[in-house]
Amino acid sequence: MRTLVIVAHPGLHEGSRINRELTETVRHHHEVTVHDLYQRYPDGHIDIEAEHQLLLQHDRIVFQFPFWWYSSPPLLKHWFDEVLTFGWAYGPGGDKLQGKEWGIAVTTGGAAEAYGSKGYNRYTVEELTRPYEVTASLVGAIYLPVFTVHNAMQLTDEELQRHAEDFALHVTGSVRSR
Repeated sequence: MRTLVIVAHPGLHEGSRINRELTETVRHHHEVTVHDLYQRYPDGHIDIEAEHQLLLQHDRIVFQFPFWWYSSPPLLKHWFDEVLTFGWAYGPGGDKLQGKEWGIAVTTGGAAEAYGSKGYNRYTVEELTRPYEVTASLVGAIYLPVFTVHNAMQLTDEELQRHAEDFALHVTGSVRSR
């Protein structure tokens, strides 16, 4: 299975320890393509045809990003608006993503306990990311469980490595017994 990891983090190489580690860990898998949106499109002008071709070449698409204000960095939203076109991704003739696996991987600065009905954020990450699930449904993709790393800025080196290994297993469709 060929997997495309679409990374959306404007500070991936300058400051994001966790997202950089997740990206570098999966980059070494031969069946995984890492596509850094901020590196590829620093001006925000997205090559729609190139993105369509990239999506067609992969069976699984994972969107990796920091969870900012209960959403993604702006370039990823722009990517969705530009790339998931009527007649290609949805609507009459819009069947190009049907049957592909589709998921998100988010990092948060808050603790896991902050996400839930009794937590600071009042909702689970799964509830807050529901628009990505609905989008997957609209384009006919199979939605994967959300991969989440909490407390991203407080992780020890050992925790960071464990999350990166778990992410690689998640991205490649492997399973780790715990």
